[in-house]
Amino acid sequence: MSDPSSQPQQRQWIRQAHETVADLFERRPGLYWTDLLLTALLAWSAVALYFLAPPWSAWQAAGLLVAGIALFRAGTFMHEIIHMGRSEMRWFKRCWNLLVGIPLLMPWVLYRNHIEHHSRAHFGTPRDGEYLPLAAAPTRELIRYLLQIPVLSLMALARFGLAAPLSWIFPPLRRWLLSAGSAYVSNPHYRKPFPERERKHLFVVELLCLAWLLMWLALTVYGPVTPLHWAMAWLLHAWTLGLNWIRNLAAHGYGNRGESMSHLEQLQDSINITGQTWLTVWLFPVGLRYHGLHHLFPGLPYHAMGKAHRRLMERFGDDSPYALANHANYFAVVTRLFQGAARTRADESAIAVWRQQA
Repeated sequence: MSDPSSQPQQRQWIRQAHETVADLFERRPGLYWTDLLLTALLAWSAVALYFLAPPWSAWQAAGLLVAGIALFRAGTFMHEIIHMGRSEMRWFKRCWNLLVGIPLLMPWVLYRNHIEHHSRAHFGTPRDGEYLPLAAAPTRELIRYLLQIPVLSLMALARFGLAAPLSWIFPPLRRWLLSAGSAYVSNPHYRKPFPERERKHLFVVELLCLAWLLMWLALTVYGPVTPLHWAMAWLLHAWTLGLNWIRNLAAHGYGNRGESMSHLEQLQDSINITGQTWLTVWLFPVGLRYHGLHHLFPGLPYHAMGKAHRRLMERFGDDSPYALANHANYFAVVTRLFQGAARTRADESAIAVWRQQA
């Protein structure tokens, strides 16, 4: 059954696939804690090396390289957190915020919109904050996407260091910030009010992020921190966020033109990177290499994805709906993305649909 054409056939295949992996959905909290703590220890040790090593030395370069990769890996646990229940592993969520979310100005509550990315009503449409039709738009849209990398860190700084405290004073700014600046998205046309029930949580993490920034500002005015250190911090932060921005190019096919998609179509627009290379380990940590599998079963924990992938392939084979999500390597996926963009004329750009519905 390579391409089920009817909804009943699709539902039947999905049920069979779920039966194949039904025993793998239980999270292992001990593994989560161990993985996060060891990754954070490596990350912040490398950060210290980066800032304390002699300028322009090999040690400083190594510190920057390792710190960015390790912080990126620790940061990707936010994706796991969002798929946990509200009361599940609460102290893990708080610890993640203190170790990663607050220092990097990326508290996990701003990723609440990710759940919409799995909705059949939102996925692949302008209402999806994590989908841009880059393969159905001219190459200039891809270039524009990549050129955002250096400013992502500055946007985070402005959001928590300026916009948040000012918005507490000016209600119109607060309303704008809650709808246009309180979600982690790659779709710049995404607009949606931040959930009312999460606004107290958001205010608390805004206070913590502001306190973090004010501490470093005070150390700049009265202590050992210099403008050079701020520039170094920007470089490290941009490197860390840039890894995810680049990785995201191979999360989906990005060819949908705004129509709603079925569960199976979501799977087949998503990407599993099946080649076990150094780049796969580096760019797709904490289960991100199985992004197609994740869209098939969003609740599957990262530590079970490898086993689930193997079971599905063994049961259904290379001509199954699941196998259509498999791609050997990152470069092949990104090449296909650029080829799709190169074939798209400006007057055919799907981005126009995103702009019209903004």
